Amino acid sequence: MASFQEIEHTADWAFQVSGRDFSELLKNAALAIAELEKWPAISGREVTRHVQVVGNDRESLLVNWLNELLYLHEKHGEAYFVIEFIEVTETHLRARIRGHKTGSPNRRIKAVTFHDIHIERNGRWNATIVVDV
Repeated sequence: MASFQEIEHTADWAFQVSGRDFSELLKNAALAIAELEKWPAISGREVTRHVQVVGNDRESLLVNWLNELLYLHEKHGEAYFVIEFIEVTETHLRARIRGHKTGSPNRRIKAVTFHDIHIERNGRWNATIVVDV
């Protein structure tokens, strides 16, 4: 289960997520998206996908990563719950994600936005993320 807390936002959804390191922050943010959308029960055989994402900095990498997962979910109708990072830098990641076919989410996120995106490191890595619904 992801380490995140949904926070109040006037028009969209926002949440805060944390991790011991940047990789765990990325992973917990991805799992938070799945929980926020309330994906229905999974079915069928397990699917593995390889993902590569780039960004100009940590914030854009985080936004691009989450949007890539939303795109894959929409395109393939799959929910991803196992994330294994092969490589993570401040501007690039390679990951293997595993999941299953699933129905439509109960709450749909259109996109992760750059609005109010903020990552900080105070012992733990913390991020505030706003999503368009």
